[in-house]
Amino acid sequence: MNQITRRRLITGGVAATAGVAGLAAAARIAGRYGLVPPDCKGIYGPGETLTYAAQRVLTAHSLAREFPRSMISKTPFMNETAPKSDEFKRLEAGDFKEWRLAIDGMVARPGVYSISELKSLPMRSQITEVVCEEGWSYIAEWIGTPLSDVLQAVGVLPQARYVAYFAIEKDWWDSIDMADAWHPQTVLSWGMNDGDLPVGFGGPLRLRVPRQLGYKSMKYLTRLTVTDSMKKFGKGLGSASPEGGYAWYAGI
Repeated sequence: MNQITRRRLITGGVAATAGVAGLAAAARIAGRYGLVPPDCKGIYGPGETLTYAAQRVLTAHSLAREFPRSMISKTPFMNETAPKSDEFKRLEAGDFKEWRLAIDGMVARPGVYSISELKSLPMRSQITEVVCEEGWSYIAEWIGTPLSDVLQAVGVLPQARYVAYFAIEKDWWDSIDMADAWHPQTVLSWGMNDGDLPVGFGGPLRLRVPRQLGYKSMKYLTRLTVTDSMKKFGKGLGSASPEGGYAWYAGI
């Protein structure tokens, strides 16, 4: 990715206030530096591009706020999930001993990891807030394996730009760029509040992306695919979220 200065991007953002032409001009500037999200097309495309590019430049090394243990929510909100499939019920009955996370795509060493194998890798604990686009939130401790350690283990190729991730339910998937994939707070979470991750909160394995809205922290994770383009996945918008009307990038 070519370097883009804050002044250059902010200038484009100011120009956007002049109207649609200015917004399109700012989006073109972001495009020159590779800061274009997969859902950059359509009427909202320039706006999505400007939002994504501005956050990537202005918050490149930012951390999501971490809280003291005293602020952990006493009753975290367990949002509704889809009915369990027969395959999920089978794995749950076996205490998830047969649950596997497959990693493929643009990596030197594709692999398959059990929950116990993930737990044998370096561990990170963080107390962060889940913020939902519907207006509710809660604070919890998330315990897991940094995604960056797993990516190092499989050997991500230099041309990689995204990590697509998939739940056990085949139509449930999403993706993040490499900036969030390598971020120290992005974890493959298998624990919550000093215990195993409850099924209602995504157990046995959930990707926790605390710098984005809650829907990016997908539950019931079974596969990661490292790629240089999202065009070959779904409708090419980067995830199932923009296919349903949400933005691909949901930075907070």
